[in-house]
Amino acid sequence: MPNSAVPIAQTPRLQLRQISKRYPGCLANDAIDLSIAPGEIQALLGENGAGKSTLMKIIYGVIQADSGELIWQGRRQLISSPAQARGLGIGMVFQHFSLFETLSVAQNIALAMGSAAGTPGQLEGKIREVSQRYGMALEPQRLVHSLSIGERQRVEIVRCLMQDIRLLILDEPTSVLTPQEAEELFITLRRLAAEGCSILFISHKLAEVRALCHSATVLRGGRVAGHCRPAECSNQELARLMVGDTAALLADYPKVSGATEFLQIRKLSWHNPDPFGCSLKAIDLSLRSGEIVGIAGVAGNGQDELLALLSGEQRLAPGEAQRICLAGQAVGHLYPDARRRKGLAFVPAERLGQGAVPELNLEDNALLSAFQQGLVRNGLIQRAKVRALAEKIIQRFGVKTGDAQSPARSLSGGNLQKFILGREILQQPRLLIAAHPTWGVDVGAAATIHRALIALRDAGAAILVISEDLDELLQISDRIAALCGGRLSTPKACADTSLVEVGAWMAGHFEAVPYTPAPAV
Repeated sequence: MPNSAVPIAQTPRLQLRQISKRYPGCLANDAIDLSIAPGEIQALLGENGAGKSTLMKIIYGVIQADSGELIWQGRRQLISSPAQARGLGIGMVFQHFSLFETLSVAQNIALAMGSAAGTPGQLEGKIREVSQRYGMALEPQRLVHSLSIGERQRVEIVRCLMQDIRLLILDEPTSVLTPQEAEELFITLRRLAAEGCSILFISHKLAEVRALCHSATVLRGGRVAGHCRPAECSNQELARLMVGDTAALLADYPKVSGATEFLQIRKLSWHNPDPFGCSLKAIDLSLRSGEIVGIAGVAGNGQDELLALLSGEQRLAPGEAQRICLAGQAVGHLYPDARRRKGLAFVPAERLGQGAVPELNLEDNALLSAFQQGLVRNGLIQRAKVRALAEKIIQRFGVKTGDAQSPARSLSGGNLQKFILGREILQQPRLLIAAHPTWGVDVGAAATIHRALIALRDAGAAILVISEDLDELLQISDRIAALCGGRLSTPKACADTSLVEVGAWMAGHFEAVPYTPAPAV
């Protein structure tokens, strides 16, 4: 079925009529109507904070609407819990994972499926079968806390694929997948749709929406702003429906060569005691002030380990400290706060729990990593300065929130990411390490983040970006490399490489695809 052809059915699988949901100071959903047919793949588009996730949580029973009605297969339903939703045949993959970190993959899946599905041990064979069939290999006995972000996403997806679902809701399912992994997922989704499963697909990757979805509903400010057939639209037209003016989204950033060397990584090897983890093998990397170096790679190939060693969460033995140097000084043995005093700032991969404390308000979250910036004196917190910093971050980076007293968990993913990045940038670091800086954020927020990174680079900072979005890395990086199996390819100027060559590096073929410049026209 071509993706522009919407399946025809007498009775929609799901209808939403005048759904509204209000939170203090925010009308998240305002009289929304939506309909999806059996076998239809429908995109739900909109900026972060447009109301997409709230609407999906209403369908899945996580929260209840204040008004309106939900019609499921021709009958009005009040879905009061995810368990009831699953019983009706509704599955959901959340953008923020809903997994128990101290339990195994099989135990997490067994909890979601209920006792009737069998014990974790009985499910292991089916988990292996389903995960391998769809190209998302998982080890059922592995503990979730030992998984990379990409691997945790696989658990969420496989958990849904193992259920008898009639409607599958996907909230940013490809955020941490490589293009090859995303295409494998799309094959699965097209097969499910052909079998009659309805799919609601939330994504900020517009090329994916155009390739996969039959239809799209666009939300803006909590209301339905329009409908379209993505295959008949360009990326720019879809972006304009979402955010209005798209001029700022089409920036082409010049490439630079940087100045003096600031970060030196020399023959860095590290054995990971976790049998499911990845060990690092003789990594060499030099990063200069005034440049951005991007590191690509499939999840689980050493990104988390490298980030932990660079940030100070994992320290080297004193005799190995010289493997990591800042401005010529060995720092591999130092704690994170000592590295920050030498000019390091860090944007972690996980926003909630690592980048921010969900229960704390934005003012307190600003203090978490910026306390060395004159915010604490003689052991006392300077509240006025902390408040001023939080408000400055909100204003300068366009963070959509009530005020600095709003808890971090109340922000959409993109707005929380802008806040965390702004908190680090306003400390004027000499080195910024950012992991997945635009994971799950909309095109407008991604453009804001990219401009902020380029401005910081142009101010003389050295920036290391680790991401699985190759288009992003090639757009903003000056040089690029890839991790595979704990080994790092030799960084190369982005102008002298290609998507194909970087993809080969990600597979471990560091010398397999030589770059051939396009012939002059």
